[in-house]
Amino acid sequence: MKVLVLGAGQLARMMALAGIPLNLNIKAYDVASKQVVDPLNLAVTYGDLASGINEADVITAEFEHISHDVLALCQASGKLKPSSTAIKTGGDRRLEKILLESHNVANAKHHIVATRQDFDQALTKLSLPIIFKSALEGYDGKGQWRMKDASQADGVWQEMAEFLAQAKPENPQAIVAEQMVQFDREVSMVGVRKADGSTLAYPLTENHHSNGVLSVSLALASDNALQAQAADIFDKVAGGLDYVGVLAIEFFQVGEQLLVNEIAPRVHNSGHWTQQGADVCQFENHLRSVCDLPLGSTALIRPSAMINVLGTDTVPTDILSLPSVSMHWYGKSKRPGRKMGHINVSGASNEQLYQRLIELARLLPAEDFPDVLPYISAKQQ
Repeated sequence: MKVLVLGAGQLARMMALAGIPLNLNIKAYDVASKQVVDPLNLAVTYGDLASGINEADVITAEFEHISHDVLALCQASGKLKPSSTAIKTGGDRRLEKILLESHNVANAKHHIVATRQDFDQALTKLSLPIIFKSALEGYDGKGQWRMKDASQADGVWQEMAEFLAQAKPENPQAIVAEQMVQFDREVSMVGVRKADGSTLAYPLTENHHSNGVLSVSLALASDNALQAQAADIFDKVAGGLDYVGVLAIEFFQVGEQLLVNEIAPRVHNSGHWTQQGADVCQFENHLRSVCDLPLGSTALIRPSAMINVLGTDTVPTDILSLPSVSMHWYGKSKRPGRKMGHINVSGASNEQLYQRLIELARLLPAEDFPDVLPYISAKQQ
């Protein structure tokens, strides 16, 4: 079976690697060059989007910020999974909020801002502090503003007004104002849904961020009630989108309640641990779903964690001497803050996993991984 992935980054690369044992032929559409390429060797090209659509049996996506004209062509082919509606919803916080509200899914109190009047209404409706997030194209902490004091109002609005003015007329931008949530921790669930409506979910993963970018994800045996709550929310959201494939949902945990922060209609950074911590990883299950193959087990087979490699293209080779440590490079050129790869670590127990993470963190350069050791040390206590 031939699969075309919209996007030619690391997620398409890992899908291609996962598809080889399934005898799937994976190609990727590079949105920058507008060419279909080999996701494992971007220098190899196969033609334009039209030819890629024509040759593919299934089309899917590695990210949600895809131009609407590309999505329309793929949707018209009848081959796109998940649908263009699902992909657009994940790429537009306005549509995301409408989806959550329509299915009574708890999320942060919010207000949509497109004008100064909207902005003033948000300040009346919400309590400080408030976080403002761009409806389109915001990710990894980009396109966000925080307001802690009313005296900041004019300055914050001026910055946002300039941002809104830069939007293309055919794709108007907006800002989602959210009342900041005092949460206990950030967690995510990666799940998978088939066209027949059947779903499976991986265990809840605890996420630690550094400067707005995911730094560490921990997959441990979790509270059954919390897992069930997250799985119920996953089914509501995925069902509401008539979703096919892997979908990730990020949550704020407040006590025993989960509030949805955002959804991602694709394989997700916080699910990379599944490559070593589950029988079938998120990349393979995504392909199984969109190709209408039986889904694989999402059970946690051993406690696992993922550490992002950001902005550096080297790590000490000594990390490979540690038990159950796996390195995954993306083959990208170095750039500050860029996701260059990730490291997966596993253990037979939570205690063993923490110990291995401590050993690993001590080998990693503090300047490149500044808060990994403090975070893991605090978790171990």
